[in-house]
Amino acid sequence: MKKLIFTLLCACLTTGMLFAQPAWFNDKDLTLTGAYYYPEHWDESQWERDFKQMHELGFEFTHFAEFAWAQLEPEEGKYDFTWLDKAVALADKYQLKVIMCTSTATPPVWLSRKYPEILIKQEDGTILDHGARQHASFASPVYRELSYKMIEKLAQHYGNDPRIIGWQLDNEPAVQFDYNPAAEVAFRQFLRNKYHNNIKEVNDAWGTAFWSEVYSSFDEITLPKTAQMFMNHHQILDYRRFAAGQTNDFLNEQCLLIKKHARNQWVTTNYIPNYDEGHIGGSPDLDFVSYTRYMVYGDNEGIGRRGYRVGNPLRIAFANDFFRPVQGTYGVMELQPGQVNWGSINPQPLPGAVRLWLWSVFAGGSDFTCTYRYRQPLYGTEQYHYGIVNTDGTTITPGGREFEQFMKEIKQLRTQAKAREVKPADYRARRTAILFNHENAWSIERQKQNRTWNTMAHVEKYYRTLKSFGAPVDIINESKDLSQYPVVIAPAYQMADKALVDRWTEYVKQGGNLVLTCRTAQKDRYGRLPEAPFGSMIDELTGNEMEFYDLLLPEEPGKYVMDGKEYTWNTWGEILKPGKDCHTWGKYIEEFYEGKPAISTRKLGKGSITYVGIDSTDGALEKDVLKKLYAELNIPVMDLPYGVTMEYRNGLGIVLNYSDKPYSFTLPAGAKALIGTTDIPTAGVLVFALKQ
Repeated sequence: MKKLIFTLLCACLTTGMLFAQPAWFNDKDLTLTGAYYYPEHWDESQWERDFKQMHELGFEFTHFAEFAWAQLEPEEGKYDFTWLDKAVALADKYQLKVIMCTSTATPPVWLSRKYPEILIKQEDGTILDHGARQHASFASPVYRELSYKMIEKLAQHYGNDPRIIGWQLDNEPAVQFDYNPAAEVAFRQFLRNKYHNNIKEVNDAWGTAFWSEVYSSFDEITLPKTAQMFMNHHQILDYRRFAAGQTNDFLNEQCLLIKKHARNQWVTTNYIPNYDEGHIGGSPDLDFVSYTRYMVYGDNEGIGRRGYRVGNPLRIAFANDFFRPVQGTYGVMELQPGQVNWGSINPQPLPGAVRLWLWSVFAGGSDFTCTYRYRQPLYGTEQYHYGIVNTDGTTITPGGREFEQFMKEIKQLRTQAKAREVKPADYRARRTAILFNHENAWSIERQKQNRTWNTMAHVEKYYRTLKSFGAPVDIINESKDLSQYPVVIAPAYQMADKALVDRWTEYVKQGGNLVLTCRTAQKDRYGRLPEAPFGSMIDELTGNEMEFYDLLLPEEPGKYVMDGKEYTWNTWGEILKPGKDCHTWGKYIEEFYEGKPAISTRKLGKGSITYVGIDSTDGALEKDVLKKLYAELNIPVMDLPYGVTMEYRNGLGIVLNYSDKPYSFTLPAGAKALIGTTDIPTAGVLVFALKQ
């Protein structure tokens, strides 16, 4: 197999690159746009009409075979690709490239009936059955064997086909909390491997001396009953590691099978952005990761009375910033084209919202966006899910027209866009990383200590502030080089070890600016408290000692004062004893520890360390702390209102308005508006070119 060639951007660009840009996509295209199509759902006589219209609207690729295992392998060992060959040929006739999919999310009924041992067993004993999707166990050797046979046949048939640009594995693969007997066997083997076949190591790691939980052999260990009150949380931590690993391994094996036969075709999958499940980015042989994103489905996370028609202003931005750093590129495999069917309430999006979402995906640096789906289904579970065309198969839906507009705008910009990393100096100067490890969320959520604690909400308080600064953000894991970032924030990083603390310390000494927050480094990687003063793992780094922490009732929040301004808190507050070289910011009031600080900063080597030992009620304190810090660091920031975001790529500035009010944006000196105007309405977009 030919090695994937990575192209480096020109050294003359005024930026340091964080990630090499793979050659799968051409920067001159800016982004590609596609639509899901299910040939097996429609009469063959309609296929050509549909592909022709898809091409005329401006789509550049389509997406096949995601749920078609029953059609690809109607009987065990008997394969039929004739129908799919016809669909690929017709797509090619209308200049549509194809993403080919493995159909493992929907095993055929013959498989479920002949091999019932493949079915997932839930914790309460319910065994899933045929008739939905994703009901097969990743831990089942039989399911894996049959999946791999089907996938290899598909890869042998299409792996050298230039009409196929890439592969999607499974569909929205999640972490299975599966109690199938095969999963229990696999969990024991996972523990044998991790703990060197030494049951004493397991007992030590899990603290089984507590409550007489000691195991004498691996065969005594069962899958933890997470619903059982006080179940050993160290065991649950390992179970979650195992479960994420099962998903990762299943995807990675699929990828390797395809790559045995594929030539010049990339491989990805379409994750749901459940950031704390722990599997995203855990299959190393994928060429890059992609995600699905739905914005309007009955929640009310938008701004204003009708904000639910536009959606959460940072939902796409956070996904972009989470997925892009994994391997340096990403795409969105499913983007809502209009009304959906599966939410608690399924409203129509606000006119313009679909186009706003498309530009939001693009702004973060995506290489492609695909919509689910081209035609609205006439039967099945998703009958009321909009497509690009509606139930007659030809009438364009409002969302379809917004896709059409976006594709025309992208093609217009292709003639003048620059290389990907052409971005202004002040934007690059505020580049910030958020260090995130899902295992911290796993550990904290089992021992929250306060019912109002929410780990992801704590992270988002810092993220929301950074986006108001107009900062480019990468949400990274510990494998990344911290020195690329002027500022690194590690929110609630509860589980740590000496090696990580040493890395943090070296980053600061070499000129980095580190922000740590409450609950950080209180436990080791097994979730145990070290035999040392509470929180002391980072004392030498922060210059503080923690005297104790406090938790308040939400009905009676506490107060913290910084620079004469009061902030409320209740979820978590640490009372610090700062060292002589620490500067404290603010103090508690109206408590028995009145006058004590929770926030400190100090210089260390060439850099600085800031510790924020408190979680405010609404994020206002976190925002003001970062404002104060960036001012001291002479990092220029913007002050965008919540709901307005701005990003740069390819020499273009993109301003997005999710708020319920028009926003007036001032163009940088010498910039020129290309799409939209500087008075940006709700759901509006402004795209401008940087000064030549």
